[in-house]
Amino acid sequence: MSRLLVAGSETFLPPECRVLLEAKGYKLKICVRLQDAVAQVLEDPPDVLLAEKGFAGDGDRQLIRAVGACLQKANIPVLLALAEVELVTEMDWNHYPVDDIILRPFSPEILLARLRLAEARMMRVFDNNPLSRLPGNTSILRAIQKTLDTEHGFGICYVDIDNFKPYNDRYGFARGDEVILMVARIIVNVVEELGRDESFVGHVGGDDFVFIVREEKIQSLCERVLKNFELVRNMFLSAEDVAAGAFIGKDRQNRETRFGLLSISIAVVTTGSGKYHHAGEVSAVASQVKHYVKQLEGSNYLIDRRDD
Repeated sequence: MSRLLVAGSETFLPPECRVLLEAKGYKLKICVRLQDAVAQVLEDPPDVLLAEKGFAGDGDRQLIRAVGACLQKANIPVLLALAEVELVTEMDWNHYPVDDIILRPFSPEILLARLRLAEARMMRVFDNNPLSRLPGNTSILRAIQKTLDTEHGFGICYVDIDNFKPYNDRYGFARGDEVILMVARIIVNVVEELGRDESFVGHVGGDDFVFIVREEKIQSLCERVLKNFELVRNMFLSAEDVAAGAFIGKDRQNRETRFGLLSISIAVVTTGSGKYHHAGEVSAVASQVKHYVKQLEGSNYLIDRRDD
């Protein structure tokens, strides 16, 4: 149940809107005084804010700033309700950092739709990886579960960049981010080119990615990802390290160790047999496969064929 804070005059929210919103699962807190609305944000932040423009003078701006500064709950969607005539004079949206607007008068159905769209948009943005902009863990788990619930066979492919931590130590985090973005682009481009239908690409975080494709596309996609990575990898390495075929860095015990150059490992779990019912089962098997494939030299992929 989403908790909606409505901040406006006593006549701002029509009764029919309240009835529909509550029937659709929203828990409403209606504040007609600015101090009550701000106190609500500070003490028990809502999931969504609907504010009337001109509420308590410039109270709408004060309330929106309070929401933006809320430390208890990040990214609260804010909708600003205003009359169409107020758009005639150009508004300074820097003073109104809202996520959406709704024109008055509005119907209950339009209000419900805008609220749901704002929440869905915020969920997508909040879930996206801030570096690659790819869907994050929540979307990945949802995509895996959707795959498991279908009768078709898919490959859930977990991608890991080998020797990435020592690379970061040697070349710096900025260069490491460039490598992560490069791998993200390669995966997205290959999946779009060779297996776009029913596919998915997500960024777990750091140097870990997941892509999902139809089972018959697994081999061609994995081979193309590895090939494209090898074509551009040396652009992110010094000539000295490329010539040596390795570089010296510190391992997790802070000991000097010889590391191979950047490579990619892909652990693939297939779903066609229907043996998995939950994303956690897939992740556990993928961890086993990844542990093995990462021990191989260079870039490799491995498809789990057990019990097929």
